[in-house]
Amino acid sequence: MLPRLLSRFAWVAVGGLFIFSGLIKLNDPVGTAIKLEEYFEVFSSDFSPVFLVFKPYALYLSIFLSTLEVVLGVALLVRWRLKTVLWSLFFLTLFFTFLTFYSAYFNKVTDCGCFGDAIKLTPWQSFGKDVALLVLLVVLLATQRHLLSFARMKGSTTGTIVLVTTVLSVGMGVYAYLHEPYLDFRAYRVGANIPKLMKPSAPLRYQYIMEKGGEEHIFDTYPTDTTFKFRKMVPQNPEDGPKITDFNVWNDQGDFTQELFLGNRLLVLVKDVSKADQESFKEINALLQGLEKNPSPKVVPVVITSSSSQDFDVFRHEVNLAAPYFFADATVLKTMIRANPGLLLFKNGVVVGKWHHNDVPTLQEVQKLVGN
Repeated sequence: MLPRLLSRFAWVAVGGLFIFSGLIKLNDPVGTAIKLEEYFEVFSSDFSPVFLVFKPYALYLSIFLSTLEVVLGVALLVRWRLKTVLWSLFFLTLFFTFLTFYSAYFNKVTDCGCFGDAIKLTPWQSFGKDVALLVLLVVLLATQRHLLSFARMKGSTTGTIVLVTTVLSVGMGVYAYLHEPYLDFRAYRVGANIPKLMKPSAPLRYQYIMEKGGEEHIFDTYPTDTTFKFRKMVPQNPEDGPKITDFNVWNDQGDFTQELFLGNRLLVLVKDVSKADQESFKEINALLQGLEKNPSPKVVPVVITSSSSQDFDVFRHEVNLAAPYFFADATVLKTMIRANPGLLLFKNGVVVGKWHHNDVPTLQEVQKLVGN
């Protein structure tokens, strides 16, 4: 009785977890691709430069691997080709376990991206999760006869379910790539108050690790005794720290970050001019012209890029982009929006609109969002 219950618990837990993990990644395939690129860069420097060959295909691998997780999870739950699916899940999890252990032990990739931006896990938490999955899969491999002992659907029906799951999963990933994620878990999602997120939610507390006479001492306040040697400072409540720490916008005249939080600002984000979709600027320019001709309510367009000033100056003339431009870190722009270009609408620092370049809003939409 106990082996049967254990087998069915592992069956539901493993299947459900793989489906959830895959769907979270398909929700934001560009974010998953960015994480894969990070792994390729680490492996290219630690093992072989050959891993850089995969970097241009990160997006395709993102959708493929995420789809594979969902399909294997569904296939397990409907018990389609059970033995093949179980071994596939085992070896896939074994591979992920190696990745997470390597990341944790050598402190290489601080977030594995197992559940995208929805659930952040430390490297060791990710490794522990994968070890637990391996244990459950070993249980399933040893007790799979119990999964075959109760009623199940016909093979043709389960095969159809797996096929439909595959098509829907690929379609979900492609659609999310061509637009923004269905669910936005990032700090710059619609409704986020950016200035507020740049401040701690409570006073930060620290412990001070000091050394004296070869012994380590911990203090809640910095000791006045100068014979103690400072080793490190450890935050006690990091969850209360700023959720956004790297949002800065500047040009040759200085920092303009705080100015973006005044009034209504339409941010046109161009991460990399060499990869930007130039055709979309026809609609973007039409929107900017409409804002200029209809100044009530006033919306100030601002272009932000991570390309060099020389490259962007050439680019803006090519696409006839007439708006003041500033610079920001490339990683920040990737976090703010997945599209290149993309648009964010600020109202006194609060994100009230967010669009992929395939979904450029109308003038009326923008005015409605910032209207009093």
